[in-house]
Amino acid sequence: MKLLQDKTALITGASRGIGRSHALLFADEGANIIFTDLKQNEQSDALVAELRAKGVRADFLASNASDFAQTQEVAAWVQENYGRLDILVNNAGITRDQLILRMSVEDWNMVMDVNLRSVFNYTKAFAPMMMRQRSGSIVNISSIVGLNGNAGQCNYAASKAGIIGFTRSIAKELGSRGIRCNAVAPGFIETPMTQQLSEEVRKEWMKQIPLHRGGLDTDVAHVSLFLASDLAAYVTGQVISCDGGLAIN
Repeated sequence: MKLLQDKTALITGASRGIGRSHALLFADEGANIIFTDLKQNEQSDALVAELRAKGVRADFLASNASDFAQTQEVAAWVQENYGRLDILVNNAGITRDQLILRMSVEDWNMVMDVNLRSVFNYTKAFAPMMMRQRSGSIVNISSIVGLNGNAGQCNYAASKAGIIGFTRSIAKELGSRGIRCNAVAPGFIETPMTQQLSEEVRKEWMKQIPLHRGGLDTDVAHVSLFLASDLAAYVTGQVISCDGGLAIN
């Protein structure tokens, strides 16, 4: 039997990158998929078609994860059309890197809104549904930058560190209702964003990684799959690094 057979999962910011890999892997494991992003486009339409071709239900909702009212609308739609939610993956995130002396208030606020406020919004929106079910798994995508910090990323690091504190608090609050909440902390993942880095910068990163390679979207998705599934039935409040060993240096 597939690990997520007949479960329903919602993944934020999933039209591309790490979120897209989550949607495809979870569908392969039998989950029905709802995913969100800011706008409907060719990428979101193509992903819906690809997911449905796997024989599962799949829907895309255009929604701003940092907007509380829009998040409530998503929860109402899911309740009406699916009746339950078993897995929530809070994946939506952005970067606006700059040294603090040059960082604008707008760049600070935008990163905090998209990366951290969205996790609050979606967890608050779906916690009542999961509480009524007395079951559910919440997986929050953090970062090793949230564990170790990184120069030029104080806004991103603060948002991802906030996710870790939030994760552990929610695990304590909702555990008695059968709801688990965990976080994944990716390291250097091969994405269009990291591919824009210079070869020199990339080589320096690789020297610091014990496995001597960047991670793949699917590497992160497989960790989330474990946390989302019943294999992790007694795992909550944890942060699992998916970084090739980078955080141990």
